[in-house]
Amino acid sequence: MAKYKNFETQAVRTQTPRTQQKEHSTPLFLTSSFLFDDAEDMRAMFADEKPGNLYSRFSNPNTTELIDKMNLLEGAEAGWTTASGMAAIFTTFAALLNTGDNVLSCRSIFGSTHSIFTKIFPKWNITHTYVDINHPETWQQFVKKETKIIYVETPSNPGIDIVDLEWLGKFAKQNKIILIVDNCFATPYIQQPIKFGADLVIHSATKYLDGQGRVMGGTINGRKDLIDQIKLFARHSGPAMSPFNAWVISKSIETLALRMEKHSENGLNLAKVLEKNPAIELVKYPFLESHPQFEIAKKQMRLGGGIVTFIVKGGVERGRKFLNALKMISISANLGDTRTIATHPASSTHAKLTEEERIEVGILPGLVRVSVGLEHISDIVFDIEQALEASTK
Repeated sequence: MAKYKNFETQAVRTQTPRTQQKEHSTPLFLTSSFLFDDAEDMRAMFADEKPGNLYSRFSNPNTTELIDKMNLLEGAEAGWTTASGMAAIFTTFAALLNTGDNVLSCRSIFGSTHSIFTKIFPKWNITHTYVDINHPETWQQFVKKETKIIYVETPSNPGIDIVDLEWLGKFAKQNKIILIVDNCFATPYIQQPIKFGADLVIHSATKYLDGQGRVMGGTINGRKDLIDQIKLFARHSGPAMSPFNAWVISKSIETLALRMEKHSENGLNLAKVLEKNPAIELVKYPFLESHPQFEIAKKQMRLGGGIVTFIVKGGVERGRKFLNALKMISISANLGDTRTIATHPASSTHAKLTEEERIEVGILPGLVRVSVGLEHISDIVFDIEQALEASTK
């Protein structure tokens, strides 16, 4: 693959080599299997002595293009794709962890990841330790000799907490621990964790990489030696991304820079408006000066992204009234869409957590997460303001 200087050019021009048809846009390779020239060709490929496509659970030109593109955009040595973002997270853990290992993680993480730590890992005697993202000076005391992985989201879901990646990269290397960063909210256009020392970067490609709420997928990119282990596990356990989904996501990434610029512009404008609204108790957005990690966000992020969270005064009851009063904005559990989406994490994405666990990470009853879309900002603001007004009645 040719390497270009700028992100936008990489995103547009990284393509599977053209076929004899000389197509301008990468075609779909909707095939489950591939042909071999002869018996020796087949033997060499299965023995990993020769590159090529064996079977679409292993590789396909469409998934290969997406992997190559994400490697370039994230600055990674190698990568893999999976059927969903959670498949990417679970596959990575399952491939790298052994019985008795420990994972050190920030407490503010996606609900399903928390469920893996608390409901699935114990069956295999794999433990986890949660640390306070706002007090990194305390992390060292929680490192054990069994700690194999540090796993963080930054910005986190839905707390929009920011981890200092430069500090964390050095911390992980000093302790000889694998650092994995979920970069879903930022995307490689806004933030590249590998530059700060991350060993692996994970995305739910279902979100901003697709960006239009159409398909599901996950990506894992980073050190080749770690990806080789992940690849071995994934090839035999089967969480494969479909060629069609890979094709859709790869095409979508061509417009990622443009979309993230607009998502971020709308997100910042909405956050500033909400900060002035008397019905709002708290607003969190990385590029608001009131954000506790504002300076860190400005250091490691190009833009603030498209996720805004706020707490509506009046608790869960008013929060529900607010959601029910929305007229344009969608109520959905997804994010990263062209359409603005509002979610009540306490009753949806993080409902599996206990009330105590939710409060620990700032998910109060009135917390609303807004994935700010690409509509005109005045229409987004109008719908939220009218819903806030209606929720008082």
